Amino acid sequence: MGKIISIVNQKGGVGKTTTAVNLGAYLSYLGKRVLLVDVDPQANATSGIGIDHKSLEHGIYEALIGEKEIFAIIKRTLQEGLEIAPSTIALAGAGVELVNMEDREFKLARILSAVKNEYDYIIIDGPPSLGLLTVNSLVAADEILIPIQSEYYALEGLSQLLETISLVQNNLKPELGIMGAVITMYDKRNRLSGLVMNELYQYFPNRVFRSIIPRSVRLAEAPSYGRSILHYDAKSKGGRAYERLAKEVIDLELK
Repeated sequence: MGKIISIVNQKGGVGKTTTAVNLGAYLSYLGKRVLLVDVDPQANATSGIGIDHKSLEHGIYEALIGEKEIFAIIKRTLQEGLEIAPSTIALAGAGVELVNMEDREFKLARILSAVKNEYDYIIIDGPPSLGLLTVNSLVAADEILIPIQSEYYALEGLSQLLETISLVQNNLKPELGIMGAVITMYDKRNRLSGLVMNELYQYFPNRVFRSIIPRSVRLAEAPSYGRSILHYDAKSKGGRAYERLAKEVIDLELK
């Protein structure tokens, strides 16, 4: 039975998609079967893994509204063991269409239940907002991973996100767990980064990953080539950091 991890933060530009793509790539590199699910209408995870979302006829949107089986939209990627349920521009309208549907918060959970046994990990890349697609991403997950940028305003909005998670736990998915927070875009020259880290440990005692993702040009460049950092520059600081993070995630299962 696979574990579903939703990577969420309603704040844009915190390394959410970078984390989804690269954690997925390294988990599969370490021998796990992984499905990346792109639930962001911007489709950055889809293009970042090398798939032209503009030329796709079907994506996660058609699966969500019941037009297609999820099996029919899954695509293979460059990385053996890593597959993707891609996003397309059609997903932009899903928030509106889902509103009038019955059990609208459970659509993603339902379609992923059909493939859960096929994978060791399903990683959901949710949109940078707290709308219905994000709620679907939370309800579908076993656990949540929160990427947090190490900068002054990073923790603004975190209490809002935790409030949303709490609402989902109380009303829709009591067993939803928080796997933890991962610090992204870390710059050791910046004194603020240390202050943010200290505050973060207070929010998530014992649940901040030891692997810290550095601010990295190579990490920023990789998506424009449709590559994970594993295929673009595995020996870079960013590549090594995501490999360590994937190992930490696997180790959690063993505890």
